Amino acid sequence: MTSLLTPDTPVESVPAPARQTPPTAVERFRPQARRRLVRADFLGALGWLSGVAAVTLWLADGGATGFSSLAGTMTALGIVAGLIGMDLVLLMLLLAARIPFIDNTIGHDRALEIHKKLGKPALYLLLAHGLFIAIGYGAAEGLDPISESVSLWVNVPDMWLAFVSMALFIAVVVTSLVAVRRKFPYEFWYAVHLLTYAAVATAIPHQFSVGGLFAEGTWQRWYWLAFCIATGAALLFYRVYQPLAASFRHQLTVSRVVRVAPDVFSIEMTGRHLERLAGSGGRFFFWRFLAAGHWWQAHPFSLSAEPVLAMSAAQKSARQGKLRITVRNLGDGSARLAKINPGTKVAIEGPYGMFSTAARTRNKVVMIGAGVGITPLRSLLESTPFEPGQATVLLRGHDESELFLGQEIMSLCQARGVTLFYLTGPRSGGNHAWLPQSAAAAGFTLSSYAPHIADADVYVCGPTPWAASVIRDVQWAGVPAEQLHYERFDW
Repeated sequence: MTSLLTPDTPVESVPAPARQTPPTAVERFRPQARRRLVRADFLGALGWLSGVAAVTLWLADGGATGFSSLAGTMTALGIVAGLIGMDLVLLMLLLAARIPFIDNTIGHDRALEIHKKLGKPALYLLLAHGLFIAIGYGAAEGLDPISESVSLWVNVPDMWLAFVSMALFIAVVVTSLVAVRRKFPYEFWYAVHLLTYAAVATAIPHQFSVGGLFAEGTWQRWYWLAFCIATGAALLFYRVYQPLAASFRHQLTVSRVVRVAPDVFSIEMTGRHLERLAGSGGRFFFWRFLAAGHWWQAHPFSLSAEPVLAMSAAQKSARQGKLRITVRNLGDGSARLAKINPGTKVAIEGPYGMFSTAARTRNKVVMIGAGVGITPLRSLLESTPFEPGQATVLLRGHDESELFLGQEIMSLCQARGVTLFYLTGPRSGGNHAWLPQSAAAAGFTLSSYAPHIADADVYVCGPTPWAASVIRDVQWAGVPAEQLHYERFDW
């Protein structure tokens, strides 16, 4: 079934003909979009420059003279591979540090996507570093690569740490391969992934104690030290200090758990200074419920409603408020949350991601959600700016019971002048698999529901295969990449 709600009409059975909205004189979000593109270009250039700088360190030290012999060539290639490989590792750590400038420019999921893509090249370069160094040093000393490796382990200070580091890097990359990590629970993969920090820590000593490139008193040594220290400081500040500070500042406590559907429930929390989280609608946080059996597991959930501030004079004086997340039972971890007790303290990390007003580029907006992916759209709909007639919301479910928070969204749409479609029924096949069979059979497409979609920001949230089908339709409708916003929560 396809139903339609507009501010002026009751529910109808099919999309109405395209309604003409007044032309927009000024696209208010274009300056914001331009600034974000400039920041993205800056970050990309910075990444490439760091690689160039790594090679420049070696060239400035006269490294190119090593190409005069076979042994020198192997050693030179090994050093360059090690420098670029380590540079990529440091960039990977910065991408995963949840630095707001990076997160607010390219988004959390895009940063992690690049982080993952750099993993294999970094490992291959570090393996090449070890191989070429063993061949080059061995050729100079008349030893085979294996004997040279043993000699380096035994006779050269800090080299045994470099071998340990390599083993840790291999373990991290192998467990990060999709085919491997799907065999383990997230917590196991996450624990192994933390070995990256040990791998980096054990890789650093030999870089400064072996060879002359980073000898004391050289500018190369100061540059490399500054890069390593800045990366470590960013990780400590954004991954450790800020979450602790936010948890202490907001003092979140579970107030109640409300059943929304048989396998969907909302967790309401009270806290302090929640005005600092206003406008986070659509973005996600990591929530850690500090109770037995829960504290060790952090859950990534988006707000399903904007924070509500001071409800009484006493609460206002205490700067108290409340917020809400909505959770679907998709596994053991989320299922246990349905039984979380009121009074449980909650640690918080975030907000993260670009599924928010910060990603807007146009005045018009289209929001498309399915399943529990509808709930972040509810909070985004509540907070993101638009004029009446400039927004369209499409909610997809097998039946109306799966349109979670549907009544709240309908009320918001009525109050804000939003066109709302309920799309229910079994999925169709073919090119528009995200649509109900009845809608696809009637010849409806995405443009039938949102005729102005090419001139709108499009937010998509739902199960991954369904979202992929929607995104294909969004692209076919002519929506540029910078106007398409979706968040992935896979790992």
